[in-house]
Amino acid sequence: MSAFWHGYAFDPAYGYSKEALLQIGAPEEPPGFSDYWLRRHERVRLLSADPTVQPVESIHPEWDEFQLTFRTSDDLNLGGWLLTPKHQPVTRGFIVAHGYGGRQAPDHDLGLEGAALMFPCSRGLGLSRGGNIPENPDKHVVHGLPHRDGYVIGGCVEDVWMSVTALLELFPQAEGRTGFVGTSFSGGVGALAMAWEDRLQRGVLKVPSFGHHRLRLGCSTTGSTRALAKYAARHPAVWQDLPFFDAAVAARHIRQPVLVAAALFDPVVPPPAQFAIHNSLGSTGTLFALTAGHFDHPGKDDEEARLRAAVTSHFLPL
Repeated sequence: MSAFWHGYAFDPAYGYSKEALLQIGAPEEPPGFSDYWLRRHERVRLLSADPTVQPVESIHPEWDEFQLTFRTSDDLNLGGWLLTPKHQPVTRGFIVAHGYGGRQAPDHDLGLEGAALMFPCSRGLGLSRGGNIPENPDKHVVHGLPHRDGYVIGGCVEDVWMSVTALLELFPQAEGRTGFVGTSFSGGVGALAMAWEDRLQRGVLKVPSFGHHRLRLGCSTTGSTRALAKYAARHPAVWQDLPFFDAAVAARHIRQPVLVAAALFDPVVPPPAQFAIHNSLGSTGTLFALTAGHFDHPGKDDEEARLRAAVTSHFLPL
């Protein structure tokens, strides 16, 4: 029984207890999975990001704010924001990515001191819209399918790698002290990226998407998961390539410590798909169990405050 009254025609807990969620595994790894991603990463690591920053008028007492642009793969430009501390030197850096709702401004309240905070927009979205990539999430999530090398999610993974390049080109002193924070869409993309990226020392994945495609696309949901499920039903040949973009499979290859905030109730990203990612991490993963994701509920503000404290603590070694 779901923990909340809701108006959905399905159960956003999907009948799983926490104990059952912790038993969910990842799909079998497709042949050539590691070689495919290692080749992509090796190619992207050769690129320069050439970041530029433009000061933005801000009255925030703790942060200087900048508008950011840099180059990514496929000869695209990405936009975003950069925050640097007003009263401390930059000694570490973080990539803070966004969900399919996009981002309208940087987050000044992450509790990450002494850090340069980069808020890039993934290709086709927000300040990185364009390049013939649809911004609508239902269209973005299927863009480029069924071609493995042209699928937009692979490009978004490369955007994470190029974000790290841009961050370290701007702040070389942050090398070895760099982390990633991803939510929903970017949580899944982040798992795919971190599996091969040794320049990221720690990560946080909140209600991450793209885990265990076979399982999640069989769940009734709202949002982009539903759009991808409809596409896969119409084009079954996509299953030759979609397993290469499974965040739960990629999580097996992550060696950095990762905090996963996975929800027990979520109408947008099914909890079993989120837990498949966490469970695949093994000893490198730490779980912060959220009561609900993508859903307003009593106690949400308190839970978010506790999660922010957990994120701050998780990144203290950097």
